[in-house]
Amino acid sequence: MKRMAEPISRRKFGQLLGVAAGAAALPGGVAAARAQNSNEAQGSEAMSGAARKFPEGFLWGSATASYQVEGAVHADGRGPSIWDTFSHTPGKTHNGDTGDVADDHYHRYKEDIGLMTELGLTTYRFSIAWSRIFPTGTGARNPKGFDFYDRMLDTLLEAKIAPYCTLFHWDLPQALEDKGGWRNRDTAKAFADYAAVVAEHLSDRVKHFMTVNELSSYVNLGYGTGVFAPGLKLGRKEVAQVAHYAVLGHGWAVEAIRAHAKPGTKVGFADNLTAVTPVIETEEHIEAAKKAIREENAMFGTVIREGKYTDAYLKKLGADAPKFTAEEMKAIGSPLDFTGLNIYTAAFVRADASSELGYAMVKEPASYPHMYSEWLTVGPEALYWVPKLVSELWTAEQGAKELYITENGCSSADVLTPEGRVYDSDRIMYLRNYMTQLHRAVSEGVPVKGYFLWSLLDNYEWADGYNKRFGITYVDFETQKRTPKLSSAFYKEVIRRNGLA
Repeated sequence: MKRMAEPISRRKFGQLLGVAAGAAALPGGVAAARAQNSNEAQGSEAMSGAARKFPEGFLWGSATASYQVEGAVHADGRGPSIWDTFSHTPGKTHNGDTGDVADDHYHRYKEDIGLMTELGLTTYRFSIAWSRIFPTGTGARNPKGFDFYDRMLDTLLEAKIAPYCTLFHWDLPQALEDKGGWRNRDTAKAFADYAAVVAEHLSDRVKHFMTVNELSSYVNLGYGTGVFAPGLKLGRKEVAQVAHYAVLGHGWAVEAIRAHAKPGTKVGFADNLTAVTPVIETEEHIEAAKKAIREENAMFGTVIREGKYTDAYLKKLGADAPKFTAEEMKAIGSPLDFTGLNIYTAAFVRADASSELGYAMVKEPASYPHMYSEWLTVGPEALYWVPKLVSELWTAEQGAKELYITENGCSSADVLTPEGRVYDSDRIMYLRNYMTQLHRAVSEGVPVKGYFLWSLLDNYEWADGYNKRFGITYVDFETQKRTPKLSSAFYKEVIRRNGLA
């Protein structure tokens, strides 16, 4: 409907005359008034630009994982992992896709580091393939196991890109799974031995090690639902014990790194904690979120930080609770230097006085928006609330005063245009909204020191195979040609500004 013009009152008319007279009275009259307004607008824009910047020295990076990008699964003595076995089992992955070649990063790492340099990255997160170092998980070390990582690290450092290393990103050596995998306490010990060897060899160049990546996803999807490797469907009691041995492996690995790494090496872990976010920013819902972030992550993140399981967690499990010793709990709670937070979605919480815990998780309606992957619901507020709550609830010794966003990104239905370009505007929308909330956090003093976008490249996306693309660089998996997407240009501008774009 067209809006009708409103009549001008005497008072309004007088105000307009006063403005005009005031402008004319300035030196230079109306022209000067316009110039002053223009200068004020430019000053406002400059102030706005400054307000949108991240702290000086903020790290901008990207993240990948060994099985998702390396390929070369039989090269230089690498042993098979559970993902080799799982992906070659019919019906387990989309279209039967495997990581046999993936991005062929093993042979193309120099080209990929060139992409990082072009973007202006200051840091890069990668993971080690355990079965490259110990083909059977333990025993004799593969003499060629470190060759690739040595070459890659030297190239990264020449490019002035700081490496952040993850020791376990889900590709457990198959030989260890054959002995029970993480159902077997011995795997935790084997992981610590492997961590010691890696730390001793790489800590002259790597100053930040993460023991494990996303234990929640690994354990629950690999040993609970069976949709990820090793594909088991265990009962609640067995899954709880697997989780305990996994966090025990983390704790022993922290101790091993401390004992074998060069002085000054920092240790943490990459946590995909349930990203608790108050559904409305009122006092009661914020208090509910503080309770929820501890309890909803009791199985992994909370026990790692506190060295104990919450009373509510043990009560909920009852007879299915894991068996543990005081000595094990002390190792699990080993002091940390930093924490990596992998955040994609938000888990909204509300206050609930009728609940024994004082909160309730809000179920998403069927209409809730998501990205190309159905699980990847849109909740940018999580990038504000999660690091804020973590930093407020836990201490420096619990890794809560040096935080990194070690994964954040999304899938998109990326299609090359006839001109060979990808206009992934939905990914830019997602990233801009999440980064805006991250900027809100650091502006308030939340100690987030860097951001790692997932991911540099389209890659092997686990059970989704090559069906879902998360990269800001398009990869033609037939030819291995790399094509930066529009989101790559967006991220490059963010890095150039050290601010929102």
